[in-house]
Amino acid sequence: MSIAVAEKTSPDTVGHAVVPQDRWLAARLSLLAQEKEMTRLRDQIARARRALPWVHLKKDYVFDTTAGPRRLSELFDGRHQLLVQHFMLGPDWEQGCPSCSYMSDHLGGMALHLAHRDVSLLAVSRAPIEQIERFRRRMGWTFPWVSAFDSDFNQDFGVSFTPQQVARGSVPYNYTVQAFPAEEAPGISVFYRDDVGSVFHTYSTYGRGVEVMMGTYDLLDLTPKGRDEHNPNYPMDWVRHHDRYEPAPAAGTQAGGCCHAQG
Repeated sequence: MSIAVAEKTSPDTVGHAVVPQDRWLAARLSLLAQEKEMTRLRDQIARARRALPWVHLKKDYVFDTTAGPRRLSELFDGRHQLLVQHFMLGPDWEQGCPSCSYMSDHLGGMALHLAHRDVSLLAVSRAPIEQIERFRRRMGWTFPWVSAFDSDFNQDFGVSFTPQQVARGSVPYNYTVQAFPAEEAPGISVFYRDDVGSVFHTYSTYGRGVEVMMGTYDLLDLTPKGRDEHNPNYPMDWVRHHDRYEPAPAAGTQAGGCCHAQG
C-alpha cells in the first residue's frame, strides 16, 4: 500500500506556479530563447559602442594623487585604456555615497583582469585627496583613487553641479536636463591614450548605466525574489557601506540612506 505525502509549502509559494519537471523544462527553454536573443543584442550594442566616434581632449586635466599632481594622460599606468568611476564624494562630505561604495566593492577582483586586457581602472571624486584616502582606508579598497578638487573634470563630464543648478531644479545629467537632488552624481567614463600621448574620450554612461559595475545585481536577477526593492523613489535604499550592515537583518527590514547621502 502506498501512502500519498502532501507537499509542504509556505506562504512565500502561494500564487506561484509549481509544475512537474517536464513543464518546467519547457518553460525554461522558452526563456532560454529570450536570453539568447538578449545576449545577441548585447553583443550588437557593444559593437556599436566600440564604433562610436572619439573626442580628442585638449584640456590638460590635473588631479591630486597620493604621489602628487598627475595629468590625466599619466593615470593610464602605461596602458592604452582607462576606465573611470565617477565616485560621489563631495568636498564637504563625511563619507562616500553608499551606492557608489556598493559599485566600488566590485572593483577589487576586476582590476587585475582588466589590466591584462590593456585597461587601467581608477575612481575620481571632487573631495580633497586626504579625505578620499581616509575613506578608502576605512573601506579597505586598494584601487587607485584621485581627487579632481582643483579641476574642471567632474563638471566637464557631467557629474558635479553647482548649488545654484541643484536649487533651481535642473542639472545637465545623463545627456538631458533634469532634476537631481545633490551636487554630485554617479557615472563611468572611458578614455583612450595613443602611442604619442594624445588622450581621447570614448564613452560615458550615467544613471542605471552604472549597473554594469554592480555584479551583485546580476546575481540577484537570477533569484526568485530578484532585487527585492520596493521604494519607488529610491530603490537602492537597502544598500549600506559594507562595514555598516547589521549581522543578520530581519526579513522585511527597510534600510535607509540614499545615493547622495552625505553622512
